[in-house]
Amino acid sequence: MFTSIGQFVVARAKLVLVLSGVAIAGFAVLGIGVFGKLLNNGFEDPNSGSNQARAVIDQKFGGAPNILFLVHARSGTVDGRAAATSGHALADNLAQDPRISQVTSYWSTKSPALRSQDGTDALILAIVKGDDEQASNAGSAITKHYANVDTAATTVRIGGGVGTNVGDQVGKDIARAESIAVPITILLLIWAFGSLVAAFLPLSVGVVAIFGALAGLDAVSQFANVSVFAINLITAMGLGLGIDYALLMVSRFREELAAGASVDDAVIRTTATAGRTIAFSALTVAVAMSAMLVFPVYFLKSFAYGGVGVTVFAALGALFVLPALLKVLGHRVNAGRVPGVTAMRSPEAPFWGRLAGLVMRRPAVTALPAVAVILALGAPVLHIGFSTPDERVLPTSNPAHQVGDALRSNFASQPTDVEVVIAQAVPESVLGDYARRLSELTGVQQVDSAAGSFAHGTSALAQGKPAALAAHGSQWVRVTTGLAPTSDAAQELARQIRSTTPAPGTTVYVGGASAQLIDAKHAIGSRVWLAGLLIVVSSFVLLFLFTGSVLQPLRALIGNGLTLAATFGAMVWIFQDGHLASLLDFTPTPTNTDMPVLLFCVAFGLSMDYEVFVVSRIKELHDHGHSNPDSVVHGLARTGRIVSTAAALLAVSFFAFGSSHVSFIQFFGIGSGLAILLDATVVRGVLVPAFMRLFGENSWYAPRPLRRVHDRFGLREVVPETS
Repeated sequence: MFTSIGQFVVARAKLVLVLSGVAIAGFAVLGIGVFGKLLNNGFEDPNSGSNQARAVIDQKFGGAPNILFLVHARSGTVDGRAAATSGHALADNLAQDPRISQVTSYWSTKSPALRSQDGTDALILAIVKGDDEQASNAGSAITKHYANVDTAATTVRIGGGVGTNVGDQVGKDIARAESIAVPITILLLIWAFGSLVAAFLPLSVGVVAIFGALAGLDAVSQFANVSVFAINLITAMGLGLGIDYALLMVSRFREELAAGASVDDAVIRTTATAGRTIAFSALTVAVAMSAMLVFPVYFLKSFAYGGVGVTVFAALGALFVLPALLKVLGHRVNAGRVPGVTAMRSPEAPFWGRLAGLVMRRPAVTALPAVAVILALGAPVLHIGFSTPDERVLPTSNPAHQVGDALRSNFASQPTDVEVVIAQAVPESVLGDYARRLSELTGVQQVDSAAGSFAHGTSALAQGKPAALAAHGSQWVRVTTGLAPTSDAAQELARQIRSTTPAPGTTVYVGGASAQLIDAKHAIGSRVWLAGLLIVVSSFVLLFLFTGSVLQPLRALIGNGLTLAATFGAMVWIFQDGHLASLLDFTPTPTNTDMPVLLFCVAFGLSMDYEVFVVSRIKELHDHGHSNPDSVVHGLARTGRIVSTAAALLAVSFFAFGSSHVSFIQFFGIGSGLAILLDATVVRGVLVPAFMRLFGENSWYAPRPLRRVHDRFGLREVVPETS
């Protein structure tokens, strides 16, 4: 199959390049258009109770406040004449803004919940019109428009849902990350290849991968919600996989030329060997990415769309565009030699061969300390906590973050902590009894309903309300608590509210931050086993078809598990425990519920990428009659430098996102980069040869029935040995 691809490309190299150029131009046009269609959210299960509560509030009550204006009195309190005048003026301006449907001001309601405990801050709550995308775009515009409305008496900071411009920050972060990663990557490529021509070949594959994936994302956005955060994965993986695949192809091409093959034969042989490896690698990576499709949140689905797309197009670029370029360039692939730089010309890397030999002489002595270090790195994962993203994902200098900090530290409670919606109309007496019972729950400060307000089981004087609490046959009950929304107590309270119904036959939806966190954890936890099963089974099957062994897939899965354990532990230590918070400029918070799944799928897929690179060369040598120890030593010697160089270059692309101003993007980038480096060094350099030495020829064992399956369905190319 892959020999045929090589023969096809050699015969029509210029045509392939022309058609590829046309395709890339088309992809670029479509891909650039996708940016205006991407959304900022996607962390919620659309079928969850909290999301349904928000939908009812939006449809029947005009929505809940989704943008906050924190007004600070420069002197005195917000009740002073000058501060009050400024507050009234700002509220009036907001009320006249056509993008806003409702404004609730402290100065018009005198609600204690809208005034800070020290009296220096007050809130204006507003509802930005439109669906999620429209409200997000309008919120960004409103934030910019009102960013400089300070007066001599007051200062204003903007926050809340659509006032937290995470999406805008992501766009800036991508540009910053690429400005860091691309120059470093180019320099490292020149160092790796030793020539300017060869160094820029990986970029051709990266361009195909990135523009192709963006065009695919544009197509998906026509019928599904797509998160803007998927762009981070596309840019990092597109460049990274382009480097991985080009390093493997160009290294093999040079090796074939050095062995005396003609250019045509070298291209065909390279496509048949390295091309086969790349196809299997891409398939395993794509399967790992696709596992995120089982989750209902479109944040993860978007990464699946982007991850599968960028992997497929990277493989197509490596299998068709790159061989065509190699055919046209021929021996000129080494042109543009850089003085003083030694290229990777030798098929053997002595360091990796010596390391493999050392490990195989004493497998237990070398492997056990490596496993111990990995487990120690993973220990912090035992106290992992979870949260949903809020304004704290932004730096403390961001106004939205500052508004959130003020609410948490200087207000008796955050406005509308728990939102309860009763879908059916109920008698006022029943509603009042329900609100009273809710007010008796531990942690509840006040309950507001159309039947009145209650505190600690007794009627309370109702303050001004930002919206009617009964409309279109539904009831809106607002529960104010003094609990941190992500705390265990707040989550337990949300569960108790859900278990308290006003009357038989009624449907109650409970929303708010605590309910959203419960639903987010359920959305992930209830399906994580399915995603894990899909990845494990598919990876096992693919590696079995690739190697013909049942032990090689098991070894790979164990190695990946150790890598992921160490990575998760390190990320909890950094981002939840906050050990590098000052260096990276983030606020420590519990782990975003989506991040472990995202990191698992990406890191697992990329680990399998290097797994296939290494084991394919070992198996090729073993199939040509080399002993198991010789196959491992020479296989690692011939792939170790490629894998370590590719891993370093790919890690640069991910580590660049450590410069992001969004903490969960930092988590994703640093975690992915760390997993890649651990896998390419400790796992490939130490654990693989240790396993192969301990199991010897049994490393390639498969029961007889499975051997027959592999003989029939396993993909193999018969390629003469050249060295």
